Amino acid sequence: MARQDCSFDRARYRCGDPVFPGGSIPLRLERIVLALTLLLTLASSLRAQSEDSDTQHPVPIFSAGMGFITPFEGGQPHLDPLISPIFLIPIGDRWLIESRDTFESDLSTPPGSDTFRGVVQKEVDYLQLDFIANPYMTVTIGRYLTPFGIFNERLYPIWIRDLQSDPLILPIATGPSNAGTGGMVRGGFSISPKVEMNYAAYYSTLIAVSPVDSDRSAGGRVGIFLPDQRLEIGGSFQHLLQDERSNSFGFHFAWQPPPIPLDLRGEYARSSRGSGYWIESAYRLGQIAAAQDYLRHVQVVARVQQFFVGSLPSEVLPTANTQEFEFGLNYYFHDNLRAVSSFGRQFSSIGNVNVWTVGITYRIVTPIGHAGSS
Repeated sequence: MARQDCSFDRARYRCGDPVFPGGSIPLRLERIVLALTLLLTLASSLRAQSEDSDTQHPVPIFSAGMGFITPFEGGQPHLDPLISPIFLIPIGDRWLIESRDTFESDLSTPPGSDTFRGVVQKEVDYLQLDFIANPYMTVTIGRYLTPFGIFNERLYPIWIRDLQSDPLILPIATGPSNAGTGGMVRGGFSISPKVEMNYAAYYSTLIAVSPVDSDRSAGGRVGIFLPDQRLEIGGSFQHLLQDERSNSFGFHFAWQPPPIPLDLRGEYARSSRGSGYWIESAYRLGQIAAAQDYLRHVQVVARVQQFFVGSLPSEVLPTANTQEFEFGLNYYFHDNLRAVSSFGRQFSSIGNVNVWTVGITYRIVTPIGHAGSS
């Protein structure tokens, strides 16, 4: 499905349906809400049946990430409020229902107006049923985040990412909405006491209806983790089973040097629609002894990235070779509340622009009920 360019960050923001007069809700959103309700009802029923034999039972978890981000491109501001509810519903010891939805808006001032206007953008990020087959394998069916690289699965939520803009290469192999619909197998195991391996393999079917659209594809990811060095390296592969039936591949790394609070990570991805890389570092200033009381809540972030246009056109990737550098400062009031800011410069043949953001992010996590004896 073609996506419109809703804001400065082409890779991240997805246009949704306009706000309907009188506040009416589109029919497909009602279907999504109905599906969630049915899953919750099923989970409650199965939990009630299993409580007769379980001495202790896990409880559902509700979490929500919220943020208000103001991005600027070329001096033009956008107001981007966002809320993303998450449900984790265990069923016994081996089954788990996971769901994350995103509701956001990209508000801007149309030419000749001083009023911010926009649309409500809706996305079912994932809605999946997990079966924990054993300590080394989990089987998933439903809608899941495409496991290509590390950004889409691990760093995408605004309350986790250190810079609020997306990497330019994010849409490569992640599909029209960064998710697949079908089946997935994933897990991990120890190769030796000092080496661990993680893996994921998936098949996704074609769905052309937003906000649950996905491509027909198959692929996987493999990573090697060294616990002592806190280093992970890995690779991803995907074969598109529609359109031009092309292949995509990528490499990633993530390193947290044990002595210092530094995160280093990056990705490289290549497809027929484009290729590129990003490298990012983030450092907490708490180790600076002379300024610890004043700066221990401050995080300094920097990212450099580059994108190269491929042989096939794309509606969600840049249309010209692009280079970008960003520098950010984040302040943590608490672990779940922070102010974010960044400034960057984007260079391409279609024009150079400044890209900067300011905002605030917040996350809550709470259990629904409490664990107890049957």
